[in-house]
Amino acid sequence: MAIKKFRPITPARRFMGVMDSSDITSKPTVRSLLKRVKASAGRNNNGRITSRHKEAGAKKLYRIIDFKRNKFGVPGVVSTIEYDPYRNCRICLVTYADGDKRYILQPSGLKVGATVASAVSGLDIVPGNAMQLINIPVGTMVHNIELQPGHGGQIARSAGGYAQVMGREGKYVILRLPSGEMRKILGVCMATVGIVGNEDFSNMVIGKAGRTRHLGIRPQTRGSAMNPIDHPHGGGEGKTNSGRHPVTPWGMPTKGYKTRKKKASDKLIISRRKK
Repeated sequence: MAIKKFRPITPARRFMGVMDSSDITSKPTVRSLLKRVKASAGRNNNGRITSRHKEAGAKKLYRIIDFKRNKFGVPGVVSTIEYDPYRNCRICLVTYADGDKRYILQPSGLKVGATVASAVSGLDIVPGNAMQLINIPVGTMVHNIELQPGHGGQIARSAGGYAQVMGREGKYVILRLPSGEMRKILGVCMATVGIVGNEDFSNMVIGKAGRTRHLGIRPQTRGSAMNPIDHPHGGGEGKTNSGRHPVTPWGMPTKGYKTRKKKASDKLIISRRKK
């Protein structure tokens, strides 16, 4: 997959890049795996904005993804590779031997016609197969990793994402996460072999404001352009540096300020992503 460029017939086209869609083989065909999700535009149940700079964006249907990969003992064949508007990687429609159909995240290198399976152990280490972490060899790249057994994959799900199995320690498996953090995770948690596909997504250039609005992102206003009542950086004659360290509109320091509270899971973290 590559980034498609355009001739600069307009200023927006000059640097714009879009993902080549030649790998997509089909549009959605299984209606039961599609769902309408009402856009909240960053508002809570009282209608108040709790997440700024969001809007509804373009209309889209949610694809129900099988993050749990709990279809044990039944092999499946990749029927199609499809676009998913809710994530930056591609998804695969897998048709299982018993007729069941499910979407999974597309690992890099997985093509239409390939066979994938899920099991506790004993599967080949090929992209798309899912097993418990304790049974995956050290050094293997994995994605869609569970944090709690049976809860479904939560780690390494975006385009190009992966974690590496670094070792075993009792009932735990040591993983190096995409952030560089080293962490212990229960060996009975499921993970899928391979790297999430569509790795070139990070090289895509949006190019113009309109594409950002289609994604549901509203413009941001710099704090230094506001009045003092609206932002701690506001006010002053001409352009000023606000005279203080960068903060949020509510005065919380930004640019590296640690906000993580102490958690019971801290003891499972071997080394942080930032020293």
